[in-house]
Amino acid sequence: MLDDFGTGYSSLNYLKQLPIDIVKIDRSFIQNMTYDQKEQKMAKSLIDLSHILDLKVVAEGIEDERQAELLKIFSCDFGQGYLFGKPMPKEEFLELAKRF
Repeated sequence: MLDDFGTGYSSLNYLKQLPIDIVKIDRSFIQNMTYDQKEQKMAKSLIDLSHILDLKVVAEGIEDERQAELLKIFSCDFGQGYLFGKPMPKEEFLELAKRF
């Protein structure tokens, strides 16, 4: 997995050089997308580019329903963030997972 895609050292060049199958879009592209058209276009472009390269996409930092809705519209594969749950200890997560 290529984490924090679109920021710092995770450049486009890594998409062709590294043996990855999933990219995780950094939360900085998600946090303002509900009211910023440029942020929406960037997030959609990152998702589209990843899909063109047959990569799955995880969006991180999803905090509200509108962000999740937009990411569904953009065909994002997976999401993570406080909307779905807060970080928790491994043991607590395993107990929660047993319920499903």
